[in-house]
Amino acid sequence: MRVAITTESFLPSLNGVTTSVCRVAESLREQGHTARIIAPGPAPSTFAGHAVTALPGVPVRGFRAGLPTAGVRRALRDFRPDVVHVASPFLVGARGLHDAERLAVPSVAIYQTDMPNYVQQHGGPGALGRGASSVTWEWIRRLHSRADLTLAPSRPALEELRAHRVPRVDLWGRGVDTRLFRPEWKEEPGAMALKRALAPNGEVVLGYVGRLAPEKELHRLVEVATLPGTRLVLVGEGPSRNELGARLTEAVARAPGRPNPPPAFLGPLTGDDLARAYAAFDVFVHTGTKETFGQTLQESAAIGLPVVAPAAGGPLDLVDHGRSGYLFDPDAHGDLARWVGELVESPGLREEMGAAGPHQVAHRSWDSLTTQLVGHYERAIATAA
Repeated sequence: MRVAITTESFLPSLNGVTTSVCRVAESLREQGHTARIIAPGPAPSTFAGHAVTALPGVPVRGFRAGLPTAGVRRALRDFRPDVVHVASPFLVGARGLHDAERLAVPSVAIYQTDMPNYVQQHGGPGALGRGASSVTWEWIRRLHSRADLTLAPSRPALEELRAHRVPRVDLWGRGVDTRLFRPEWKEEPGAMALKRALAPNGEVVLGYVGRLAPEKELHRLVEVATLPGTRLVLVGEGPSRNELGARLTEAVARAPGRPNPPPAFLGPLTGDDLARAYAAFDVFVHTGTKETFGQTLQESAAIGLPVVAPAAGGPLDLVDHGRSGYLFDPDAHGDLARWVGELVESPGLREEMGAAGPHQVAHRSWDSLTTQLVGHYERAIATAA
């Protein structure tokens, strides 16, 4: 099968959309399919043996946003795909869906980013924010109505799409690289050395991985930064880095009694370095309530970490409350600290819940998820025919 992938984000940018596109492209190659990736530039000329078409791009709040130029249509016309895979469509994806329709090529849109809620957060809690969110939902409904099939990553996201009258929707999760993220990393010398450096006095390491941005609601980490005998460690980069660092450092310094070590920021990590960082954590903490999925929750579970995440959005599908971690009430102040505190105080509970994680994600390899995705491609092709 020939698959054209249009995406709003790609290498060298690191985020959930980029990760999903890369893993799908690798699995498509392993399964004998050919892809063409159409993405914002600058981008590598090839990836996983597939050609990459780079579009002009402009920086927007730390992202490289692609411009929906005629280059999308030229790439599709030259490649002659059987199906167009539109990753998290907004600008480039809108052009991809338009051109696929004009060229009579079936399309599958992957809903991944909760843009209406992000827009509302940046617009503020009043009428302006609500109005911006409403306009964005109308754009998404019109946009996805052009796709032969839209795939949501979780049941809450699927229900939200249906509630906003997006047609022809189905469920397709996200895979996790179980070959990279595995419990054996905890015994790797580099991971053990990192753990000693981060927690020289045996502190319980509370870890976060992801973009450091307002939509991730990282202010909630203030609740757990002062739990006695812990150290907060963050992996990632973003516009909130300096403000967040100052806020968390001040919270730790003002804590009564013997203060914890200041929070550590390890910057953006990938590959073995990222797996090593996960392995140095004792508890994984996630804060964002607007996630359609939550890829880092799967990665941390695959390493063997207990997870604490909000009882909202994608985490509802990924965290088995009381078995692989806890779901906290994001509307109840102190509830995050309550559940993280239980894990901090009980090494046995951390070990028990961490052991449940790899079993929970064992069936979610990217190979199996890509096989499901190809089935969705075939369905869209049959529907269009």
